[in-house]
Amino acid sequence: MGAFRFDAVEIPPDAERLRGEVRAFLAEEMPNYPAHVRAGSWMRLEPEFSRKLAAKGWVGMAWSKAYGGHERSFLERYVVMEELLSAGAPVGAHWIADRQSAPTLLKFGTEAQKQDIVPRIARGEAFFCIGMSEPDSGSDLAATRARAEKTAMGWRLNGTKLWTTGAHIAHYMIGLFRTSTESKHGGLTQFLIPMKTPGLTVRPIRDLTGEAHFNECAFVDVELPPDAVVGGEGQGWGQVTAELAFERSGPERFLSSMRLIVEMIRAIGPDPDSRQAVAIGRLTAHLVTLRRMSLSVAGMLARGEDPALEAAVVKDVGAVFEQDIPGIAANLLDAEPSMDAAKTYERVLAELTMLAPSFSLRGGTREILRGIIARGLGLR
Repeated sequence: MGAFRFDAVEIPPDAERLRGEVRAFLAEEMPNYPAHVRAGSWMRLEPEFSRKLAAKGWVGMAWSKAYGGHERSFLERYVVMEELLSAGAPVGAHWIADRQSAPTLLKFGTEAQKQDIVPRIARGEAFFCIGMSEPDSGSDLAATRARAEKTAMGWRLNGTKLWTTGAHIAHYMIGLFRTSTESKHGGLTQFLIPMKTPGLTVRPIRDLTGEAHFNECAFVDVELPPDAVVGGEGQGWGQVTAELAFERSGPERFLSSMRLIVEMIRAIGPDPDSRQAVAIGRLTAHLVTLRRMSLSVAGMLARGEDPALEAAVVKDVGAVFEQDIPGIAANLLDAEPSMDAAKTYERVLAELTMLAPSFSLRGGTREILRGIIARGLGLR
């Protein structure tokens, strides 16, 4: 039977020293951000804020300087991520490119792709979205049906990608397409796709808050050159599973509801009753445990290991934690969630109550993740 590894990882003092610098920056740049806006956290898109972070050297922190990075450690990057998420900073514009698209290009891309695009990501000038999920297949990437066919000029893409976060502001997509039907896993290939390519249509999917973080992307005879392939033809399955370790394990997988925890504790005040004290203690214990697990995965990524199974655990447990918080908060205080409420707590509660259902979509649905975990334990 397989076993998961979650070795203890401590953030070193040189990385911890970054916290003060990041907090000072956020205090200057976000003095008047209301709590309900902060509750949107990494889903909120503000390109100018992303460019300011890039100017500070906080985008592309761990990448080689040869490609515009700053050659800082994974754990230094982790500290910056924690502070941004805890403050509810609007990092959504660059988040996907920094978290996984650039690392994918650096590991699998051509030299031309790396030289052209990765430095622009580090400067906050190129934003990415992910073309994985499809209608009727959820997070089962092996069920990908969108096709890429070879032509005399390169490739022709047809199909639909769904739940595509940030596609409406992205400059590029790294998309997974089927290039062969001979092998379920071996017939998949990743492509680098400019979002302005003719034949690609982006349609918004509005959530309960009325905003459109997710999108549907329709491909109708989209023509790409031969050098649009990322990595090797037929190598998409291995590449995309490696990419998902970056997507599933970061602190955004357990800090999405952090603003509600903060406002709930503030609303309860310094003298909680026994029920409130128990709930706050339990939430704190879960938060600390998830952070330790996430840090462990960050340590494995820094060592060049493949923590795909551990990342799936972090994502699954983290999503359950985040989605439970609005219900816990509603049971602890006699307050009615409302987007029009005068009280901060009630407005933040309303925001997270409506956002929380989407948390189990991002990075893989619960059923797929638990299948991965079961295989890791040798149960299927």
